[in-house]
Amino acid sequence: MTREELKIKITDLLPSATFEEGGEWLNVQIDPASWLPFAEQLKKSPDLLFDYLFCVTCIDWKTHLTMVYHLSSTTFRHTIVVKAKLDRNTPEIETVAHLWRTAEFNEREAYEMFGVNFLHHPDLRLLILPEGWEGKNPMRKDFEDPVNMIKL
Repeated sequence: MTREELKIKITDLLPSATFEEGGEWLNVQIDPASWLPFAEQLKKSPDLLFDYLFCVTCIDWKTHLTMVYHLSSTTFRHTIVVKAKLDRNTPEIETVAHLWRTAEFNEREAYEMFGVNFLHHPDLRLLILPEGWEGKNPMRKDFEDPVNMIKL
């Protein structure tokens, strides 16, 4: 499916979606509130079948956070990147761990590193950092480490 055909299909599913030009894959900007129903449609739509979530990450822009999801279809071999802008003070978005199992650990990492709350996640707890690091979010740009004197 071409980039333009993907845009048409995605716009049919979510008319409020916008697109970023450039980049290897089609970048789709969505509102966080529409993420879960949109994700379900992306996975189940017979024309799209995005059955593989291969990357979940977060970006700190100092003014807001952006969740980034990379999805591929193993059937059709097309790939998209879905981005959702989150409020920096209360970053939250629905989990998609029940749709793609790879999201379970990736969302836990974004939770501990950036403080993103994944609503209805089955096991939202620290993944890498030791106890006592809850809520410190070391990948945020405002994180300060007095021991190692790290300031981003």
